[in-house]
Amino acid sequence: MADVRWILFDIGGVLEVVDDDTWQEQWWQRWSDRAGISRAEVDARVEAADLPRIDVTTGHAEDFWSGLGSALELDPDQLGATRADFWDAYCGTGNTELIEYARSLRGRARTAILSNSADGAREEEERRFGFSEIFDPICYSHEQGVNKPDPQAYLLALERLGAAPEDVFFIDDHAEAIAGAAAVGIRGILHRHNAETITAIETFLAGGVPVAAG
Repeated sequence: MADVRWILFDIGGVLEVVDDDTWQEQWWQRWSDRAGISRAEVDARVEAADLPRIDVTTGHAEDFWSGLGSALELDPDQLGATRADFWDAYCGTGNTELIEYARSLRGRARTAILSNSADGAREEEERRFGFSEIFDPICYSHEQGVNKPDPQAYLLALERLGAAPEDVFFIDDHAEAIAGAAAVGIRGILHRHNAETITAIETFLAGGVPVAAG
């Protein structure tokens, strides 16, 4: 297995077309407006509610959502709509070209995912995009207990891949995540355009040195 090459993908902003830097704030503002509460008041209520973190833990999603509903005084229908809207915003739309390219790598490389996430992402993204048909393993922060760019996130992923850092190429849309990978010896590219990313992957698989973007 020493010759196996791995292509490790982020999800949001890479396999999914979504702006990771804006969607959360837009979602909070949207539901502040619908609840008729100022954004500052929402922040104060959420802080006072001491909601569980669902980005690095599992099993607390229901407590998070029920606590959020209470904090914003949402009725059950409103809370259900809030939660559905969260996942629509979180998942965006599939980057079909890149997903299908990853599928086409079968036989030439192994493909996996390393993503910062929220509890429930595995189920939502599987339902929408069927990632498990293409990527194995899928390493989510809420299951691993640590977010990128913490070095431990990448080390845990390498352990699950059973791979050495030099045999892995990582794609992410945040420079700090690429830097975190580099800190443990994983090469990568800052994803900006599909064509550029695909070229970098092909260079890596051909044994060359991809030009780091960003």
